[in-house]
Amino acid sequence: MPDGALPSDHAFVRGLQRNDANYTPLTPVSFLERAALIYPDRIAVRHGALAYTYCEFETRCRRLASALAQRGVQRGNTVAIMAPNIPAMLEAHYAIPALGAIVNALNVRLDARGIAFCLDHGEASVLLTDCELAPIIADALRLTTRKLLVVDIEDAAVRSERIGELTYDELLREGDPAFAWPGPLDEWDSLALLYTSGTTGDPKGVVYHHRGAFLNALGNALTFGLDPDSVYLWTLPMFHCSGWTFTWAVTAAVGTHVCLRRVAPAPIFDAIREHRVTHLCGAPIVLNLLVHAPESVDTRFDHAVQVATGGAAPPSAVIEAMERMGFRVIHLYGLTESYGPATLCAWQHQWDALPLAQRAREMARQGVPLPTLAGVQVADPDTGVPVSRDGSTLGEVMLRGNTIMKGYLKNEAATAAAFAGGWYHSGDLGVWHPDNYIEVKDRAKDIIITGGENVSSLEVEECLYRHPAVMEAAVVARPDEKWGETPCAFITLTQAAREVTEEVTEAVIIAWCRDHLAHFKAPRTVVFGPLPKTATGKIQKYVLRERAQAL
Repeated sequence: MPDGALPSDHAFVRGLQRNDANYTPLTPVSFLERAALIYPDRIAVRHGALAYTYCEFETRCRRLASALAQRGVQRGNTVAIMAPNIPAMLEAHYAIPALGAIVNALNVRLDARGIAFCLDHGEASVLLTDCELAPIIADALRLTTRKLLVVDIEDAAVRSERIGELTYDELLREGDPAFAWPGPLDEWDSLALLYTSGTTGDPKGVVYHHRGAFLNALGNALTFGLDPDSVYLWTLPMFHCSGWTFTWAVTAAVGTHVCLRRVAPAPIFDAIREHRVTHLCGAPIVLNLLVHAPESVDTRFDHAVQVATGGAAPPSAVIEAMERMGFRVIHLYGLTESYGPATLCAWQHQWDALPLAQRAREMARQGVPLPTLAGVQVADPDTGVPVSRDGSTLGEVMLRGNTIMKGYLKNEAATAAAFAGGWYHSGDLGVWHPDNYIEVKDRAKDIIITGGENVSSLEVEECLYRHPAVMEAAVVARPDEKWGETPCAFITLTQAAREVTEEVTEAVIIAWCRDHLAHFKAPRTVVFGPLPKTATGKIQKYVLRERAQAL
């Protein structure tokens, strides 16, 4: 019997339609409404000496939504924000989607050209910007074609330089504290726009919907064990996948957000002790930062702290060191396109008996799907046929479910390619173990993850090729104890440049890249010489990766 939708006169269809009483669009904004209703006096947000209750948190968000609406922000408009992990960034993740508008959190490490591209491509109408970032924003505003309302976010922790029409606090004062925000009309409505450099030089705009954000937040809250007693420290940038959706997950659990303007060992350990932090997230570089904290930093604490890591595979040695310090580490895997975490290395009780080193190796795998992800597979990227679960056969990691992006903004070809065969193609190569856990072994198309940031090797190569002394260039990842990976450039100079080698040095090439790229994208290592190639002239990057690892 063929499968398909039931006919309209079927007993379980007729008279059983969706209506206002039995259907409301899922949205993470509802987490804040519930928290403020049930626990109005519970501390929601801490930032330095400031502390907001859930009632105050909701009121601030309603003021922001109201003020933006009065300033002309409508359903479907984009509001960009460029700020570190401060209360305004959290508030933007509620107020803007509550209007039916799209929040576009920008990477604070972007250069002016990158910022201008995002503002233009995303069609931002408003930019909320932290005053500390005023110089780079001023440069970006000179490059953008958009007419923007610029709002300065002042923070007592830093010196302020104003470039906007008004301050964030002034904007809030314009708003109605009892504003009835409209919310989404449909849970498929767009909620957030996040730019990822991905595996090409041009940033791609990943679009989230309300349903996916709602579900992934709940999946994270369940996976990470969040509850009303949880105190979450913001060591993970909120501009990364909307903070892996913990911007909403912590509120869903009615926990406390502890903002952190800068990630450094001293303030992290101070916050852990002062606020009794129970949970934090971060790329392996953050874990490494804590493991190698200076002797002057007091790293002691007397309670359990759960740490979720991802963004790059954490070295097992780092997991071991974190456990010895008293942290309990869980490993998550995902991408911007999957709202952050899509899988976790779920703990198995039999691992308790394993030696620490072996236990850490098990934990370093990417694992199994979150409860809110429909499926994961490792499959042949061309045929879509799953590989054997033998722990050795390579395939591409593919994901499917409600917590996968809507697609790439204004890029239908890239969206279609990403969703080929009814699965999201991650571009990561991995294996499937007999216990059903996946493990990523390599990244297709040579993406480099440095300090949790994606760097396109093609973008760096394009920059290198613009240098007059460069004839050929290839960029691969080099392992780095601090950053996880850093770009390593292999360069063949022109004949003219080879005759004056003292004028084209590693320092000169690195300086060139830093002048033309965001600094974190610039190579930290440059190797000169001929590049290995196939018979057809294609550069053999796998050979260069081996060389970079041996440096």
